[in-house]
Formats: sequence, structure tokens, C-alpha cells
Amino acid sequence: MSGVRVLVGTRKGAFILTADGKRDRWTVNGPFFAGWEIYHLKGSPADPDRIYASQSSGWFGQQVQRSSDGGKSWEPVGKEFRYAGTPGTHQWYDGTPHPWEFKRVWHFEPSLDDPDHVYAGVEDAAIFETRDGGASWKELAGLRDHRTGSQWTPGAGGMCLHTIVIDPTNPDRLYVAISAAGAFRSDDRGQTWKTITRGLNSRYIPDPTAEVGHCVHRIALNGKRPGVLFMQKHWDVMRSDDAGDHWHEISGNLPTDFGFAIDVHAHEPDTVYVVPITSDQEHFPPEGKLRVYRSRKGGDEWEPLTKGLPQKDCYVNVLRDAMAVDTLDSCGVYFGTTGGQVYASADAGDSWAPIVRDLPAVLSVEVQTLP
Repeated sequence: MSGVRVLVGTRKGAFILTADGKRDRWTVNGPFFAGWEIYHLKGSPADPDRIYASQSSGWFGQQVQRSSDGGKSWEPVGKEFRYAGTPGTHQWYDGTPHPWEFKRVWHFEPSLDDPDHVYAGVEDAAIFETRDGGASWKELAGLRDHRTGSQWTPGAGGMCLHTIVIDPTNPDRLYVAISAAGAFRSDDRGQTWKTITRGLNSRYIPDPTAEVGHCVHRIALNGKRPGVLFMQKHWDVMRSDDAGDHWHEISGNLPTDFGFAIDVHAHEPDTVYVVPITSDQEHFPPEGKLRVYRSRKGGDEWEPLTKGLPQKDCYVNVLRDAMAVDTLDSCGVYFGTTGGQVYASADAGDSWAPIVRDLPAVLSVEVQTLP
């Protein structure tokens, strides 16, 4: 029976949770890198034993970690990402006399067919690529050199490139999201980029329909229909039916359209999940009730999923990288909270149970489906 491995990054270490295909009994391993901020862990879809982790510290800087045995052991890789000598800064070394300083790696996105080929999104916003398993990295400078680059501004969490999505039917096509610049698409593996923000309306910026300046929190798609994208923005849940060229709002009957996480059912491209948060000032569920909302119609009509979730006095947040789905026949859905809980649903959201409680604040949740 196939199983799953849930990769959890937290404020104070990484944890790996495993179960068989029933997903009713879990083994918890960790913490790995105890005491370190692990912003993101991501496994390779091409090799279930390969995992990448972003290990960072405001004092000691950034380190990329790689495991080739499913997280049992780790090795530091990436000679270009180094501690800059000043607490809280890191440098990218490209052979020039003046390295570029950055703060952390926010997101890894391994390619679909090669465990050594990985993209990384960093703060301040830029995208990097490795083709040797993280040993060396190259910036895809076309993004940072985009004609709108001088207009990008940081969101509350910094100017971070936090989302990278690869079109599973076309590896030349990449999507990224930057807070608070917006969303961009490349059709040539990251060499050149175009803004994909038409239809976004952000009332908190001087020109609500500007080309850049939108605080996009997350983009998701289903591989069976990759031209359809879903977006959770600072406010508004959005959908595009043409690979991001145009967007329209699908917030519908949600109790609030503010949130961070969004994901799509692995087998049903019209089934979408979000976790509404009260507001951009109050980062907790409305009325203190933790509810995942599901739409089976691609948006607009949403139903609250509450079975097994706390429905009073719950004041946690679910961050942008802290929701994921597996690819088993009955699609599993997972999310982690800033209160240290990781919840799992083995029935596409109908019911939930905590895998583990009392971890440090959860920053990211990713899933590998195991053979």
C-alpha cells in the first residue's frame, strides 16, 4: 500500500510525518535542525528520497540542506548562498566584486522529472536554479531585471518570492508570485517574464488596477487543467482560465476573502480549498472558528469544513505555504497552524484530525506520495 510523507517546516526545526495509505496512524520524526528556522521543505516528485530544506537564522544566515534518503540524513549544499558576515544578511556570490545581499530562501520547487533540477525563490525577490542537486546555483536574472522591477515594494513579510509553480504539461512555463509586486509567468524556463495581473484590483495601493504592486499570497493549479489558476490575494480569491492573462474574483459566499493558503484537489480541478482569516490586521479565523472552505465548482460557492476542527477560542493562522494535498485515490488535504498543529483529512476535507500538536509555529507543509 502506498503512503505519504508530510514535510513540516517550523520556526524551530523541521519535522517529517509518515503514514500508510489509510493515513490514520502517523509516525513523527524530528526535530531536524532543532532551533533553526526552516522556512520550507520540498520533496522531489521525481525521487521520493530527495528533499530540500531552507535553513536560516537571523544571526548565522542561510543554508540549503539536501537529503537523499527521505530525511534520515542531511548535507549542506549551495556554496553560492553564504553568510555575509553581518547578522541577518546573506550574500549571493556570482564572481563579481559586490555580491548581492538577500535575507532567506522562501520556497523550493523541484522539477517534475529530475531530482537535481530545482528552482528557489528568495527575499528580496529573485529566482534561482540548480541543476546539480543544489551544489551550485544560478540566478535567472530576467525576473529581477524586469522593466517593472524598480516599482516593486515589500509587503508586511518582506519582498519575497514565495510561490513557484511549474506547468506539469509544459516545463517551459513557470509562474511566480511576489509580495508585494504581483504575479509573473515565463514561457521559456525563466529567461524572460511577463506580468499576469490583469483583473486584479487592490484597494490598498494608489492605483488599484496597476500592473504591479499587488500582494499575491499564493497561486495553485491542478495538473489535469494547468491553464486554470487559482489565487489567494491579500484580499480576494481569484481565478484565471487563460494561464494568468486575465483574472476574475471567485470569493462568493466566503465569510472573508482575506487569507494566505490555497490549494486544489489532486483529481478534481474544480475542487478548491482556502482558509479564511479575519483580516489583514487580525490574523486568526473569523469568530475564533477554524474552518477550511471548499468549493466544488471552481469558486463562488463555498462550504465550510469543520468536522474535527476547533470551533471556539481558536486564534491561530495558516500561512501561505502551510497547505498541501496528496495524490492518493481519496485525496488527502493537510495544513499547519502558527499554534503548532498539523491537521490531515483523508477524505478530501470532509473530516479532520490532528497528526501532531504543540510543534513550533508551522511555516510550511508539503506532501510526498510514497510508492
